[in-house]
Parts: sequence; structure tokens; C-alpha cells
Amino acid sequence: MTTIGLIGSGNIGSALARSLTQAGHDVVLSNSRGPETLQDLVAELGPRARAATAAEAAEAGEVVVVTVPLKAYQQVPVEPLRGKVVIDTNNYYVERDGHIAELDDETATTSGLLQAHLPESHVVKGFNNIYAEFIGSLARPAGDPERSVLLIAGDDADAKRTVSGLVDDIGFDAYDAGPLADSWRFERDQPAYGGPYVENPDGTWPPKAGKPATADEFREALAQATGARA
Repeated sequence: MTTIGLIGSGNIGSALARSLTQAGHDVVLSNSRGPETLQDLVAELGPRARAATAAEAAEAGEVVVVTVPLKAYQQVPVEPLRGKVVIDTNNYYVERDGHIAELDDETATTSGLLQAHLPESHVVKGFNNIYAEFIGSLARPAGDPERSVLLIAGDDADAKRTVSGLVDDIGFDAYDAGPLADSWRFERDQPAYGGPYVENPDGTWPPKAGKPATADEFREALAQATGARA
């Protein structure tokens, strides 16, 4: 099994930690407030989890998940992540992150910014377009007719295979959406951003229920991506 470092332990980070520990992996959790604030979550997750600083989580993880507000991406430690697979869950919310010129003018992607910050790491986009609660509720064993796909994108084939294995472990099939430059196709406000998972006829948010999402649904949603890069 693999040790997964998590830089950030909010909704997505916590949901991933639960699924990964249930699948038999060890997790090292961190956040911006310090390890002592994570003791309740660690106690809930059990002996496969421990809390640490961000630098310690980056050092300990064989694979590291970066799941922080995008405005904080430049605070992610560089040196301990050299050569490692880094899963980026970030999304761009202007109301939280402020304006980032390269994203506003569509000359960069959120994961591209992180890859530029971590030039010797292998960044793979993933888990950014699924509502956190669905990571647990939509998980299904391999071969189940209601098993969903999770989108990933990246430039390194070996890194994508590693992430695909973790996706399989937690109950989904990985769907390769292409290189990191194409990860914008499932960023915020695109059809593939959450849509296929959502069963939400009354329009309330967060959605009340998730539904299985197939490769065909996501293939169609990715093809419908719009913007200057389309």
C-alpha cells in the first residue's frame, strides 16, 4: 500500500483521506492551522492516519494531494515534492482567490500554475470536479454496473497510471482526459465540472444526491467545453 500525503484537509481532502484509509492506504494529513487541529479527524480515520505539517506531509507522502485554496498554491513546499506524483484538486474561485491574470485570460490552467511552481514534480489533475460527499457515496467495486468514472489529466504516463490505481482503489474508474493543458475542460463552469454526477432537479446546492457517471457522459461533457481554448 501507499503512503499519501495531503496538503490541505478540507472537504475534498477529508473525503479522500476517508476513502484511502478504507482502501488500506496510510495518510499523512496537514492544513494551514497546524496538526493539533486535525486530531478529531485522525481519531475518526484510525491507525492509518496521522497529522503533520505541510512540509512533513509532503516529505512523507509517496504520492501527495494538494487540496488548498488556489490562492495558496505558491505556499506548497517544493523541495520535498521533487520527483513525486502530485494530485491537484484545485479550482479557481475569484470570490475566494482574487483575480489571477493567467486564468482570466485563459493562457494557463489551475494545474498548469501548480506544475510551474513544482517543475520537477509530476502533477496530475483529479478530484476537482466531484462534490466531496460523492467520493464516498458513489464508490463501487470493480465490475459494478453503477461504477462511476473520475477524470484525470496529466503529462506523465507513469504518474497517470499511479493515480489511476488509487482511483481504482477507492471505487472508481479513471478516465484519461488528456494532457495537463486540457484540464481546463473540467474546471469550474464547464459541463464536465460536476454535471454528470449531479441528480439535482430542484437546483439547490449542494446537490442532495449523486448519480453514477459514465465514461460516455464525460466524453460528451468534455467535448462541450467552451471558451477561447475550445
